[in-house]
Amino acid sequence: MAGRRITVKTIAAMRKRGEKIVALTAYDFHTARMEEMAGVHIILVGDSFQMAVLGEDTTLGASMDVLTAHCRAVKKGAPDALVVGDMPFGSYQPSDEIAVKNAVRFIAEAGADAVKLEGGNAAAVSRVKAIVDAGIPVMGHLGLLPQSIRSEGSYRVVRADSEQMLLEQIKALESAGAFSVVLEMIEEEVATRITEASGIATIGIGAGRYTHGQILVVNDMLGMNNDFNPKFLKKYADLHSMMKEALDSYVSDVTGGAFPGEENVFKGRGKNR
Repeated sequence: MAGRRITVKTIAAMRKRGEKIVALTAYDFHTARMEEMAGVHIILVGDSFQMAVLGEDTTLGASMDVLTAHCRAVKKGAPDALVVGDMPFGSYQPSDEIAVKNAVRFIAEAGADAVKLEGGNAAAVSRVKAIVDAGIPVMGHLGLLPQSIRSEGSYRVVRADSEQMLLEQIKALESAGAFSVVLEMIEEEVATRITEASGIATIGIGAGRYTHGQILVVNDMLGMNNDFNPKFLKKYADLHSMMKEALDSYVSDVTGGAFPGEENVFKGRGKNR
């Protein structure tokens, strides 16, 4: 994909043509660079950083300062991908004005192409419209809402009894100007009907096979956490085992005197180098 700049118009055109949209999270320059080389269309700098990288139990502690710094690194690594900054808890809930101010930070300070925020109630829709009116593309997020864990109490699959509400919410987000919506942990049949009713791209995570695209947390799909195995996750590598083996070998070499070896040391001029 390198050299072909992905924009919100690209995503809309892909949805219209029936082409699948590939999205992943990234939090650093090198991972973002590899994702762009692989052809990932959308890179989300997610508040999932709190859990996937920092080991926290929720995403609630993410901050604007941390996420904008990581977003800046990701955009440097993936200049042609559509990089989306995930607005952390507290950065948009208080008011439209605060939401716009923080969305601007992602664009101006980090070079992001868009922002994402959770929810489809009246307040969330108002925030989306205000940010879009400020000239910033917005990705919505429906279904399981990690930032609402305190009110929800647990991470649960969203089922058919919420379908009508979700249909109304995605239409409201579309009317407010959102260019796409993440659908998280929703029954496949429900997510399919929402996708069919939607005029904007749906990006699924645990929402079945028939959304317009898919997203996963990169640390999870690379198998870095051996203990995290939700049903919706497919692990494409086992970096946990690979890293453990490499670290064990390093410790063994250092304690046993095998590293550094002859090839790893500098010697004086005139001697073998």
